[in-house]
Amino acid sequence: MAQSPLLVDFAVALPIVLAVSYLVAWAMRRIFGRRLRLSLTTMTIVALLGVSVGLFLSGWLLYGQRLWMPTTILVTLGSTVAIAFATAAIAAAVRPAHGDVDVSAVIAAGESDVAEFKETARWNVREDKKDPRMELAIAKTIAAFLNSRGGVLVIGADDAGQPVGLERDLATLRTPDHDRFELWLRDLLSTLLGRNAATLPHIQFAAVDGTVVCAVNCPPSPKPVFLVQSRDGGSTDLWVRVGNSTRSLGVDEAVEYVSRHWRPTLASVLTGRPRAG
Repeated sequence: MAQSPLLVDFAVALPIVLAVSYLVAWAMRRIFGRRLRLSLTTMTIVALLGVSVGLFLSGWLLYGQRLWMPTTILVTLGSTVAIAFATAAIAAAVRPAHGDVDVSAVIAAGESDVAEFKETARWNVREDKKDPRMELAIAKTIAAFLNSRGGVLVIGADDAGQPVGLERDLATLRTPDHDRFELWLRDLLSTLLGRNAATLPHIQFAAVDGTVVCAVNCPPSPKPVFLVQSRDGGSTDLWVRVGNSTRSLGVDEAVEYVSRHWRPTLASVLTGRPRAG
């Protein structure tokens, strides 16, 4: 028989508590999906706190409880699920929104490290024809915003901030409307940046001085977004914002940037987002 039963119980309970906390955290992530920006690690910590609260309540309110008694287990499990669910629900309700922006204000402020204007997304204005290089430039800019502090790409406005509209791009589509344009843009991002990255930007259409433009609001990505430029996926680039420009980093620069930009901090662990700067 064990000489110190309490220590033995603790040694057995510890991995079980960790496993249960992980499963509860995983379940919360599945239930709330993309609405929950808290990381799996954060939710596991929250579930562990729920276990602690449950054990405290069992010991404080119920007489003669021991660790492995059914009442203790039920109270602890209920407390874990309740606290994890409440935390996830609150986090999902108050998560930072990267939704509609004031496009007129963005254009009026001009291009910066968090704003860029593109006259077209598919049409080469100089050569007067559809050009895949225009599409690649769009993907590079969006990738750079995702890999930096975020930002807004306005399609249908020239470098001076004058709205020119989307008519030339729409004319290249089989069905020339805004829904088809957004579908094309999502498909482009899925192909060049990956499906997960393609879901991050918020796309909206807004009228500026009577001319409709497309604004792509990009939040900071929780992990690096690479641009794939070959069909076999063998060539990838990391694009970032440097001042008002979009720049591709070499291998050494990319490794250093990734390690610095996505370095875990207390804030990044709790929010599930990269550190600022």
